[in-house]
Amino acid sequence: MSSLARLRFSRRVARVPFIRTIQTTADTTQLQDSAHETEPFWVKIHEDSFQTYNCDKPELDVKVTKNELLDMYRQMQTMRRMEMAADALYKAKMIRGFCHLAIGQEAVSVGLEHGITKNDKVITSYRCHPLAVLRGGTIQGVIGELLGRQIGMSRGKGGSMHIFTPSFFGGNGIVGAQVPLGAGIAFAQKYTEEATCTFAMYGDGAANQGQVFEAFNMAKLWDLPCVFVCENNKYGMGTSAERSSSNTQYFTRGDKIPGLQVNGMDIIAVKQGVEYARKWTVEDKKGPLLLEFVTYRYGGHSMSDPGTTYRTREEVQRMRSTQDPIRGLQRYIEEWGLASEQDLKQIDKDAKATVDTAVEEAKASPIPNTQDLWTDIYYAGTEPSFMRGREREELLALDGGA
Repeated sequence: MSSLARLRFSRRVARVPFIRTIQTTADTTQLQDSAHETEPFWVKIHEDSFQTYNCDKPELDVKVTKNELLDMYRQMQTMRRMEMAADALYKAKMIRGFCHLAIGQEAVSVGLEHGITKNDKVITSYRCHPLAVLRGGTIQGVIGELLGRQIGMSRGKGGSMHIFTPSFFGGNGIVGAQVPLGAGIAFAQKYTEEATCTFAMYGDGAANQGQVFEAFNMAKLWDLPCVFVCENNKYGMGTSAERSSSNTQYFTRGDKIPGLQVNGMDIIAVKQGVEYARKWTVEDKKGPLLLEFVTYRYGGHSMSDPGTTYRTREEVQRMRSTQDPIRGLQRYIEEWGLASEQDLKQIDKDAKATVDTAVEEAKASPIPNTQDLWTDIYYAGTEPSFMRGREREELLALDGGA
């Protein structure tokens, strides 16, 4: 009996091992020394901002500058204002069709842009508007594309999910299909021996697609300079990650590809994670890497989704009030004495004015001409001498009715 009692007691006092998890607070980076107006200074990222799989953690001590932090703040505010303008235009029925906004996820797009070079390539899914601007596009071009106007980046013929620049390959409407395309871009970079890499981005909802794992396999087989970026905003199209994925540690799902999970709400951690990934693939030539940003979207999956049927309004409000990436960066700037509250309010006003002006320019632009339906089908300079599948009326219209 005494032996049985000891066994029962030992079972009662057994403890589950403590497992550290990623934290997504937006303002846990600490100032290490005095902040400087003109010189770089050191800050320390919270140790739980990174989790790794078969690789080392990035350095926690990083250098930042006043100008870069203010530039990040300006860009984040402008991107949010642009997405808010798109929200208003959609509700006014001026934007039709699909429209996926990235409000709440600004640290990922802006932090990514600050961690890569202009020659690196980025490809993502349909939640693409901020990346399109940051990768060389314009706010007028994005809003114009959403409105279906000639000023749009695809001349008003592509819409929300089809926006491109020379270093940004979209904006892709098929869930997960951009991932193998990104591996293909990385293959071209390796083939031509470019000192660049590709960031192939996808969401947690696309992470279970078979083509994603096929791309992982080929990228590792050939050691392509590809960073697979899972933008984990915790919900797919109406489904939480836990209800759709048996393994929600997306950075561990690359098999032989190492992975890094990053706090996607702290822009300093995001930039550091991106620089680590780029060094891994380009400078160290270690092949592909999985990069997971744990972030949060405030709105629904798309404009047709209220975003409150599978999560509570209280949850969304709590994230807005306690873990907002813009407010987190604002606290850094103010507490480190880099700018005053009034200075930042002026940046906010300037961002709103910039977006308002861009919206008016986009609204004033005309819709595409009928003849434009048959242009831009091929990349400039690669058009065939004869376009197949044409109706007689189409040809007559192109010839001016002759």
